[in-house]
Amino acid sequence: MKRPPIVMIHGAFCGAWAFADFARPFAKAGYAVHRPGLRHHDCGSRPPAALGRTSLVDYANDLESFIAGLGAAPILVGHSLGGLLAQMLAARGRARAAILLAPSAPWGVLPTTLFEVASAQALYLAGDFWNRTLEPQYVIAAANSLDRLSEEKRRAVYARFVPESGLATFEIMHWALDFKRAAFVKPRDVVCPLLCIAGGEDRINPPSTVRAVAARYEGRARYEELPGKSHWLIGEDGWEKLAASILVWLDNLRLEEEPARGARA
Repeated sequence: MKRPPIVMIHGAFCGAWAFADFARPFAKAGYAVHRPGLRHHDCGSRPPAALGRTSLVDYANDLESFIAGLGAAPILVGHSLGGLLAQMLAARGRARAAILLAPSAPWGVLPTTLFEVASAQALYLAGDFWNRTLEPQYVIAAANSLDRLSEEKRRAVYARFVPESGLATFEIMHWALDFKRAAFVKPRDVVCPLLCIAGGEDRINPPSTVRAVAARYEGRARYEELPGKSHWLIGEDGWEKLAASILVWLDNLRLEEEPARGARA
């Protein structure tokens, strides 16, 4: 049985580097693993101004074109923002299966914690952030995303962070004001199996919200919660065990390679 390729989609403020270690067990298991970078995320700390106006739809369209070039429909592994993009692509029929690691919620899923609400409101302190690039902030990343890493590793990971699209951030965190509904995913269009995994101590995309994401897919999604884990599931201590459990889940699906459909016009 020839296995489908795997496409790993990184999260906000990151790049393809974020999955460098996490991809290794999958490659060792015989999967062809691809780690595309999102648009303008390979420009370091000085991306073009166009990044600030880049939409989730732009990211998804780029990834869809990438997938069409693979020749086979892939398994998607998405972290955080990448988890939302994986849902969007699955709704377009571009996935054999999807693993959502601490995924951002699609349009219509209400925040379930005060921290999520407060974080969204705090963005307005940056002014018209939806038209500009957003710079990473070490204090925020250290407290909420990289908080389960050692100080040395935390600083090493953060040193690779890059600016993010203000528009894409708006489309995720203020979806109720986005009349284009960029983050919308029609649940019934997602027909592939999904594995939704939350860190028990994650404040960015907390377990209660990830559980609500999984519930949208009515039996097609399996929800798992990892006690003591936070948001950086792809690099916190024990990530190897997480990767191994995902491989078992995939083995049980017994997916065979399936030709990819062409990219949408």
